[in-house]
Amino acid sequence: MAETDVLLPGEAGDRSRQSGDDGPSPGCAAALCDPRRWPHRFVVLVFMCFLGFGSYFCYDNPAALQTQVLSDMKVDTFKFMQLYAWYSWPNVILCFFGGFLLDKVFGVRLGTIIFSLFVCVGQVIVAAGALLNAFWLMELGRFVFGIGGESLAVAQNTYAVSWFKGKELNLVFGLQLSMARLGSTVNMNIMGWIYGRAVKMVGSVGHSTLGISLMIAAATCVFSLLCAFAIAYLDKRAKRILKKDQGKTGDVVKLTDVKDFPLSLWLIFIICVCYYVAIFPFIGLGKVFFIEKFKFSLKQASLINSIVYIISAPASPVLGFLVDKVGKNVFWVMSAVLITLAAHMMLAFTFWNPWIAMCLLGVSYSLLACALWPMVAFVVPEHQLGTAYGFMQSIQNLGLAVIAIAAGSILDSKGYLFLEVFFCACLCGALISVVMLYFVDLLTEGDLNVTAWKRSKLQAVAAAEAEKAERIRQQQVEDLAKIQPMSSFAVRNRYLSRLGAQLPENYSVHVSALAYRSVLK
Repeated sequence: MAETDVLLPGEAGDRSRQSGDDGPSPGCAAALCDPRRWPHRFVVLVFMCFLGFGSYFCYDNPAALQTQVLSDMKVDTFKFMQLYAWYSWPNVILCFFGGFLLDKVFGVRLGTIIFSLFVCVGQVIVAAGALLNAFWLMELGRFVFGIGGESLAVAQNTYAVSWFKGKELNLVFGLQLSMARLGSTVNMNIMGWIYGRAVKMVGSVGHSTLGISLMIAAATCVFSLLCAFAIAYLDKRAKRILKKDQGKTGDVVKLTDVKDFPLSLWLIFIICVCYYVAIFPFIGLGKVFFIEKFKFSLKQASLINSIVYIISAPASPVLGFLVDKVGKNVFWVMSAVLITLAAHMMLAFTFWNPWIAMCLLGVSYSLLACALWPMVAFVVPEHQLGTAYGFMQSIQNLGLAVIAIAAGSILDSKGYLFLEVFFCACLCGALISVVMLYFVDLLTEGDLNVTAWKRSKLQAVAAAEAEKAERIRQQQVEDLAKIQPMSSFAVRNRYLSRLGAQLPENYSVHVSALAYRSVLK
């Protein structure tokens, strides 16, 4: 929610009393209980960030336990990457419909809870598949997990825009990414330890030990579900107190809106796909890559493979704040793509210390997320944001599903050098799309690459024009309401008077049928 949404204290109190809401009162901790104040919004932000913690923690369970899954479940790399592909396949469609359902059917509160439940159930099925030594059941669990995972991210983005659009949106996206990456980092560095403790408990390695480890990881999904309930309550309470829906346009999103998306939004989609397919599949396979090429130990490989997430956790809010203050989103996205391309080329064609390349990858990954995702809110109307973010996630997951399968196949048949060349080609596609986005935005006089100060000024002008147009519309409605419809008798008299006919004095062309009734008396 933007700072401009603040109501006067008297107005907020009157509205809360009228609605019967348990609104802020002088006797409670006003700053924490009042949705108009930043401490309350900070509390909402905390729940908002932890909303995706469990999903991101469990998403990379296969990468954190790559060697254990390969040995305990007796599968090859191609089969292993199916765990990521099955996560992505349902989201090719469901992410778009997830956004549509958030906009039109469930609403963001109920939708978030439903998607969190899918994440919890899916992770339990994955763990059960390992316990029963049924890899097909693990794939089914990843499918169910995927149904909720990406749609939950759409809900998280929609919450962020609803509460923070205006001043802090880039920072909030950075903080959300930071918490998500914290979940991934903790997963990468703790799941091996959890597996070791499970080995001591069971007495041997095997699929049962793997299943116990994955079942313990499901506790983080339950925690995120509790956060979904908490933020739903706070959002509903804020709606009653601040009447957040009063400023909506009343437009309803339609599936056909997709064809009306501007070219700049489609270019953002392409950048998203081409960039992320060079990040997540690489991390999913990175542990064995560092063991084979650089002769790292398993512990060293796990640590360096998680360095992208370790750097991203603290860097994302800092870089988000920087993008907020500077603006120029397209410039930051282009810089991130170039740095990522350089990092992959270092890993592919040199034997330099891989820590350098992975640190560059962590910084560029954080920078791109902080600059790219908020741009969607600058090019589509607010009532279409859920659908736009859902469609963006859908296209991203289509790319991830296809590339996950392709990466496993390339690695089994050609090796890591060919795989890195493939990732570099994907990043070149992202770079070309960024250049095109710059020129499209320039020619259409968009605000994707303007400074933060100029963007704020443009948004203020647009808000003033929208308010003026709304006042004119309301005035026209009021003027039309004042016009009384003429009776057939009055219409006949007006016609006769225009023809020059002499009418009695008690006849009036502007009087209703009451004048006619007075003559009959």
